[in-house]
Amino acid sequence: MNKKSILMITGSLRAQSFNRQLAEKAAALIGDRAEVRFLEYADLPYMNQDIEFPAPEAVARVRGELAAADAVWIFSPEYNFNIPGVLKNLLDWLSRPLKAGDFSSGTAVAGKPVTISGAGGKNATATVRKHLDALLPFMKMKLMNDPETGITVSPEGWGSNVLTLSAGDEQTLSAQVEAFLKFIA
Repeated sequence: MNKKSILMITGSLRAQSFNRQLAEKAAALIGDRAEVRFLEYADLPYMNQDIEFPAPEAVARVRGELAAADAVWIFSPEYNFNIPGVLKNLLDWLSRPLKAGDFSSGTAVAGKPVTISGAGGKNATATVRKHLDALLPFMKMKLMNDPETGITVSPEGWGSNVLTLSAGDEQTLSAQVEAFLKFIA
């Protein structure tokens, strides 16, 4: 049996991103039960219909990586109670049709299983996860939203740039890993 591949997407491009650290912790929990890759998309241009077709090279590369993945796991901070601009831009590109003017041609993410986690402030990314819970099914993605993991970064973490999970946080993330592996089986 072939291993499923999970593409991890972080909503922050910051070098010491708490959400990248959370994604790496999830990848460690997954271990060898699935192939895990991380999407790099800092070179993605702003979504602009004037340059949509032919797709810019970075857009074509990202779409290809999404097409090759069996599932997607989004780890996102919350910026002003909303989706970070870089992540929203990525999702806007991924929501667009693959052929000019042909909305029946599909998208790079239609039907793709997805789940969401996040690390951030006192709100534990609840609002951004709620926005993504609404957006991703609209994009025709197959959302697993129970369980989801929301982590509040400790005051020490904000100073050190190191994400530390409590025993409860680790248990929640582990439960999400197990549920997602079953969801995509």
